[in-house]
Amino acid sequence: MNKKVAFYTLGCKLNYSETSTIGRLFNQAGFDTVDFTDAPDVFVINTCSVTENADKKCKKVVKEALKISPNAYVTIVGCYAQLKPQEIAEIEGVDMVLGAAEKFNIVEHITDLTKQPKTLVFNKPVSEANQFVSSYSFGDRTRTFLKVQDGCDYSCTFCTIPLARGASRSDTIESVIEQAKQIAASSVKEIVLTGVNLGDFGIRDGKRQDKFFDLVKALDEVEGIDRYRISSIEPNLLTDEIIEFVSRSKRFVPHFHIPLQSGSDKILGLMRRRYRRDLYADRVAKIKQLMPDCCIGVDVIVGFPGETREDFIDTYNFLNGLDISYLHVFTYSERENTIAAELPGSVPGSTRADRSKMLHILSDKKRRAFYESQLGKFEEILFEADIKDGYMHGFSRNYVKVRAKYDPVLVNELKMVQLTQISPDGDVEITEVQETLVH
Repeated sequence: MNKKVAFYTLGCKLNYSETSTIGRLFNQAGFDTVDFTDAPDVFVINTCSVTENADKKCKKVVKEALKISPNAYVTIVGCYAQLKPQEIAEIEGVDMVLGAAEKFNIVEHITDLTKQPKTLVFNKPVSEANQFVSSYSFGDRTRTFLKVQDGCDYSCTFCTIPLARGASRSDTIESVIEQAKQIAASSVKEIVLTGVNLGDFGIRDGKRQDKFFDLVKALDEVEGIDRYRISSIEPNLLTDEIIEFVSRSKRFVPHFHIPLQSGSDKILGLMRRRYRRDLYADRVAKIKQLMPDCCIGVDVIVGFPGETREDFIDTYNFLNGLDISYLHVFTYSERENTIAAELPGSVPGSTRADRSKMLHILSDKKRRAFYESQLGKFEEILFEADIKDGYMHGFSRNYVKVRAKYDPVLVNELKMVQLTQISPDGDVEITEVQETLVH
């Protein structure tokens, strides 16, 4: 029988795409991919290290893995593995740690599944993680996460990602198009474009050779993909030409996720963000002018060093006044080797928690208001396979989450429905699904 491997992914969409690619490498080497609970011979845990909590999650996953399969070979990859390999090596039961430059060579490194007394660590300087490795998720979701860019040349004071993933680098447009065609042939209907700094697409061998807009235009011509979703893009890189093109496109959906991080210009300066709030407001206004029903998500950090009560209220009021749809709220946590960790004005933990709670409540209000604005409209829904209490879910082009009574025939199908009311759990309920397929 083939050896069995199981995966666990922490963090961003980019990590999911890379886990899937690593999984295919194991399959090519004769391993069978199984569920985490199916007593695998090898566990691969792909880590995040954006917050302290992500590090703690890694340790917990290792502990649970060894409860399931005590003799399994445990390998850790990802951002945490690049930043703190020796710390991971001290976790009981970890057999191998692979840094950013080594993770896609994982199969070559695993030559013996016998657990050894000393953890193997392969971790080169992040500067050696200078090659772009194509990745996309496949087989586990209705949509595919397609990685087109990696690394970051920005120097935000709170962020460890450049230390974990290296400099900005990208795939070629030709390669991305070929992968999109392969994905289309697999019956996947939606591709989510992912990267560390997606709007910075186009850098290869240290030089800019393309623009993200060039990639968007090329992908829009690929037959067989119904939807493209842009996962996240910096406001200073979200140009008028991108917004205008998406507003006319049949394939790129009206949904943008745009990191803000703070609504205070003072805090944006301390963070070394490459814009101020006036530019952000201008981007939102431009989108809504051309796409009134567009969904706009926002990343925001609370409790950054030096954030006074007045700075936070400034952020709250700014967000409250924006025509946005939801927030992803992050509570600031100190990260080693970042400038922000040395800044004065540390915000007490209880204050950070209170501010986070306020913004979570605001996010709920924004999402509810956006959903209410969509009631009565007919929307194309892509249904997913998840089942909860007899219901299945799906998403509209503009990222309204709907629920319908489970019907296996609907999985991975596009259907036109009318959005009728908001359910007790906050999803949108729909009228009877029309019999005619949209495509």
